Amino acid sequence: MDHFARQRLHLHTDCVCVDKHQQSKDSVFFRDGKRRIDFVLSYVDDRDGERKQERRREYEANLQKAGLELETEDKLVSDDRKTYFVKIHAPWEVLATYADVLKIKVPFKENDIPDIPMDWLFTPFRLPDHIMNPEPDYFTSPFNKGKIDFFLIDDKETFFPPSVRNRIVYYILARCPYHKTDREDKKGIKRLLNNGTYGSAFPLHDSRYWKPSRDSNSESERFNLYKHWAQFFSFFKEQPLNLIRKYYGEKIGIYFAWLGFYTEMLFFAAVVGLICFLYGLFTFDDNVWSKEICSEEIGGNIIMCPLCDKKCGYWKLNSTCNSSWQSHMFDNVGTVFFAIFMGIWVTLFLEFWKRRQARLEYEWDLVDFEEEQQQLQLRPEYETKCTSRRLNRVTQEMEPYLPITSQCARTFLSGATVIFWISLIIACIIGVIAYRLAVYAAFASIMKDSPTNNIHMVGSLITPQLATSVTASCINFVIIMILNLMYERVAIWITDMEIPKTHLEYENKLTVKMFLFQFVNYYSSCFYVAFFKGKFVGHPGDYIYMFGWSKLRNEECDPGGCLIELTTQLVIVMSGKQVWGNVQEALVPWVMNRWGSRKARSHPESRYSRWEQDHDLQNFGHLGLFYEYLEMVIQFGFITLFVASFPLAPLLALLNNIIEVRVDAWKFTTQFRRPVASKAHSIGAWQEILNGVAVLSVVTNAFIVAFTSDMIPRLVYMYAYSNDLSMKGYINNSLSVFNISGFSEDNRPDDGEMSVCFSV
Repeated sequence: MDHFARQRLHLHTDCVCVDKHQQSKDSVFFRDGKRRIDFVLSYVDDRDGERKQERRREYEANLQKAGLELETEDKLVSDDRKTYFVKIHAPWEVLATYADVLKIKVPFKENDIPDIPMDWLFTPFRLPDHIMNPEPDYFTSPFNKGKIDFFLIDDKETFFPPSVRNRIVYYILARCPYHKTDREDKKGIKRLLNNGTYGSAFPLHDSRYWKPSRDSNSESERFNLYKHWAQFFSFFKEQPLNLIRKYYGEKIGIYFAWLGFYTEMLFFAAVVGLICFLYGLFTFDDNVWSKEICSEEIGGNIIMCPLCDKKCGYWKLNSTCNSSWQSHMFDNVGTVFFAIFMGIWVTLFLEFWKRRQARLEYEWDLVDFEEEQQQLQLRPEYETKCTSRRLNRVTQEMEPYLPITSQCARTFLSGATVIFWISLIIACIIGVIAYRLAVYAAFASIMKDSPTNNIHMVGSLITPQLATSVTASCINFVIIMILNLMYERVAIWITDMEIPKTHLEYENKLTVKMFLFQFVNYYSSCFYVAFFKGKFVGHPGDYIYMFGWSKLRNEECDPGGCLIELTTQLVIVMSGKQVWGNVQEALVPWVMNRWGSRKARSHPESRYSRWEQDHDLQNFGHLGLFYEYLEMVIQFGFITLFVASFPLAPLLALLNNIIEVRVDAWKFTTQFRRPVASKAHSIGAWQEILNGVAVLSVVTNAFIVAFTSDMIPRLVYMYAYSNDLSMKGYINNSLSVFNISGFSEDNRPDDGEMSVCFSV
């Protein structure tokens, strides 16, 4: 223990060990039982820690100069006998000063506007009133330290809730200097965490999650959240958004409000999608064109041209019987209807969310919340790294700025990096396409010596096209996951390199970079199958080859159509991402927490304090919520951009999100340290991204129906060419006849009398 910490410890107590055992396990107060712990810093002394000791000494001295009160727990009383804990308390004067600076809204009069009593309609879905509305509704106003008599202050110690207190303390921690020189002031807890001076910094949960605190002064809101919100069997209950907002802050509250609303709206899309799927399932017997393909009289007498050079043989059309039946489940009249419905649904979803968001802004008193207030709060990293200063003509104060030449250079390097990674994705997609061509030829070579009516490889359902599509989709999913892990680090690095001025600007820049990359990474393979595969094949005798010079002939669609392949691609990538995401979000933190606290669980309660319990939890970083939004927006793209090919996509998304809401709730309340509260009045840049995806989805679904689906050609035939408005004769009229004289001897059929083959 360094001398400075030992001296502080001596001032606060003569026998720490006694206090340790006397103190409640769930205490969130200093040893005097009166001063609330608003923040905790932890560190471990190392052998080469003299510089770190000096930084801590100066930093903590500056915190005390700023008015904060500190209390240190010696490593000898910690569970691992290695970790020091510095507990921080913000007294009234500090809270009042910074609440005035940050313009934090506080109550001055109780709301006397009566509510319309409609709650009885939703009684089965509602939680107890003290959970849904944990505090009375007030009229509020920005805090003014000079007019404290104007506000409803019953007790100064409890006037500011814990979420506001930890937000104020973190504001101080992020700007407090720890080393001053003539050239620059090194400041901020983030830099101290990055260089290892401190191991962690976090506000405390108010109790254990599985039972309420014994301390009557503790609200036990964490326990209430776990009991009424994080339990999976409460999935049909509405979320306690007011309690979430009070405990975690508006930013996290807005996220769960959006996620819950999105899940509710998915119910309608899922029902309609399921009906469309069942329509395709129950109209098998009316599927005339599939019957023609399967019949021996029609499909059995149509010899199709080889699907690849040399190794592929001729094949009969009725060998694709199973594939045509499978395709009908997703490619039918319901496909057109569902594509139109989803175009309407996505518009209603976005418009209704705007209404819901406006209502939350009013209820949470964010109506006059301005982004300018946030923009005035410069990032500590910007203040530190920008050594140049200039006069602000508005405030008449010197402020840091980044020279225009440096901005341009950093922006150019950032853009070049993003373009490089997107090019890498495209290269990987081309590699997967080459794999498709090569593997299909390999599968076909197995059947080279088989009779033309034996196109099956394994069983009656697996064709070379299906086997190729499934394996290629799995490989593509693995590539997507690997590139994601690599690019996340790169995106954060280049965003840090740009040195954004404010937190809002930082999040927006990172959001654009990450979503652009994820968009190309996740959707490029689906775009290829939907709009490019089978479109540039050529015809027998004049086929088109990959790159024009390779021996790999451009691949054709599955005999059942390209739509069934798009469905396969969508199911594998979407389902794989959802399963992987849930495992990554829930299982990994749980395993790490169990491993980290394995020794402490065997000790008596009196030796495992509240700050040690929270220290052993996973850290919820400042980008934690960003990844939650990103996951859901990528899912939103899957269920809107390509939903015409897979009507069950909204149902899968609904089931996933029902689990997702409770998994996220469980994760926040049990597996992560309490995040620092922050304000937000909307979902930010994600709103514009959702609008862009919605517009694009209308275009992509129209193109899928027009060019990828076979439904439009069938309808045209039925209404324009069929005499009795039926699909009879559709197969014969949709095939092209080619002379086999243009083929090599190896590929000609055994029947010497046959002189033609057919192609789609």
